[in-house]
Amino acid sequence: MNNADTPLGFIGLGVMGESMASNLVRKSGCLVYIHDLHAEPVQRVAGAGGLACGSVAEVAQAAEIVFLSLPSIVQVEQVCLGPNGLVEASGKVRIVVDMSTSDVARTRQLALRLREHGITLIDAPVARMRQAAKDGTLMITVGGTDEEFRSVEPYLRCMGTDIIHCGATGNGQVVKIMNNMVVFMTVHALAEAITIGRAAGVDGALLLDALSKGSADSFALRNPGQKALAPDTFPEKAFPTEYAIKDILLALELARQGDVDARAAKLTHSLLEQTRGAGFVKEYYPVMVKLVEKGYQ
Repeated sequence: MNNADTPLGFIGLGVMGESMASNLVRKSGCLVYIHDLHAEPVQRVAGAGGLACGSVAEVAQAAEIVFLSLPSIVQVEQVCLGPNGLVEASGKVRIVVDMSTSDVARTRQLALRLREHGITLIDAPVARMRQAAKDGTLMITVGGTDEEFRSVEPYLRCMGTDIIHCGATGNGQVVKIMNNMVVFMTVHALAEAITIGRAAGVDGALLLDALSKGSADSFALRNPGQKALAPDTFPEKAFPTEYAIKDILLALELARQGDVDARAAKLTHSLLEQTRGAGFVKEYYPVMVKLVEKGYQ
């Protein structure tokens, strides 16, 4: 059961964070103090019952457990340790839950620094797509002790259906980064398959539908494959190329640290970099197929 007397905070109301915060507001039974640099999502979540705050410091003064959904570890560190951040504000915060996809080593370093100030950091990055954030059906991979996991699990269940305790601090990030690496590599394979199929005279939508009924089926085929590659539609404000590059670089850094020559991941990273270089920066990352069609280097 959630403790309804525990005030919560949520910072970062972007494409995923807004829906996650809304679900936390509606399901937790707690006061949820919200903040974002943009006024519009704050107003929308406030309309669902969230309590709008004008700064990170204001959240820190009110909330005991603060959830973060931010672009990268850079912003996470700034919110936690920067001027008027969660530490400097010297408020009520005792637990920070980072739901961003963040660098593993820096996550573990940040946990040590926050512990010096009496604050526990739990990493809990999310997987699945924007609709899952709206529906509250995200997969959430969590790093922390058993006790730390239990302390936040009820709140995470307001946002996700598959809540997986992955072990010590940082392990939630490792699992999420590997998830994304495999998805990007699978989409790379699908981009090549649909390009080859079309060149041989097979309709792309028919091809992917057929593959979805065989042993090639996957989440990546049924989502970015059939919803982006087949219709040749790559909207902005989905999961852009620049975000995919950030995440696969996190995977390659883990590979480097583990002395693993991740050749397939390196090829996908190279294709994503070429995609960005061709000007496809904000578009949904399966737009990498444009480079496959043209004959990438």
